[in-house]
Amino acid sequence: MSWMKRQRLIGYVFIVPNLIGMTMFMLVPALFSFYLMFTDWVFASGQSPRFVGLDNFRMMVRDDLFAVSVKNTLLVLIPVPISIMLGFLIAVMLNNRTYFQKTLRAFFFAPYFTSGIAIAFVWMVLFQPTNGPINAFLRSVGISEPPLWFASPDTAMYAVLVMMTAGGIGYNMIIYLAALQELSSEQLEAAKMDGATFGQLLRLIIFPLVSPTTFFLMITGFIGSIKGFGMIYAITQGGPGNSTTVFSIFAYKKAFNFYEMGYASAVSWTMFLIILCITLIQWAGQKKWVHY
Repeated sequence: MSWMKRQRLIGYVFIVPNLIGMTMFMLVPALFSFYLMFTDWVFASGQSPRFVGLDNFRMMVRDDLFAVSVKNTLLVLIPVPISIMLGFLIAVMLNNRTYFQKTLRAFFFAPYFTSGIAIAFVWMVLFQPTNGPINAFLRSVGISEPPLWFASPDTAMYAVLVMMTAGGIGYNMIIYLAALQELSSEQLEAAKMDGATFGQLLRLIIFPLVSPTTFFLMITGFIGSIKGFGMIYAITQGGPGNSTTVFSIFAYKKAFNFYEMGYASAVSWTMFLIILCITLIQWAGQKKWVHY
């Protein structure tokens, strides 16, 4: 056996376990759900799936809760550009020599590698209506009746948006730090010698040079927000009054609370199509602002 064939065989040996796992736990379930979205299968009924064509999609259009989940899913996209911009600014500051530089980097990055359930519990404590630190501060500055946050359908989504914005800053900061450390110091020094201000450096030189990183974070951030489930479900379960029900929670409830597997599959594939469309739009638009 030649050296090239031996290397190729070794490569196959290493990737086969991953391929088996992906096939069994991702590809096969995805294909099965694709079939189910054209059926009215209710798992708990004990009956076999019955083909109904596009009826699940017709039901979806008339479902008020689906419309609410669409609105809430669009709302949770708002934190993505905000957390990216904040992560970029913090990365720029921590890329320079500052006091406690490594400690500050670890502080901002800690929420990313901490358990999502633990972070959700921290936010529940912070936003606790009666004794939480946030409302205690609001009372101290003269607001006698601060918001109820997660306990009220009027303010629960605002609390979720704050939580998601803060949760994305650390990851964005670390990715930007890696990109900033690859920049040529000669370019920056030359711009400074030409009289460029700090704002001009950021806007005209640094940000364009790290635009591929920004594009990557935008793609992954939007996908992650649309798929977001764990932290929101841990705190609100989509409530109160469905005020924080997003696509993923809507599909989960239909599948595992009401066992409407056909309808839940249709919702899941709709979520996939929305993710695909948003990604394609970003991919087309990046030609105008991403510089490689």
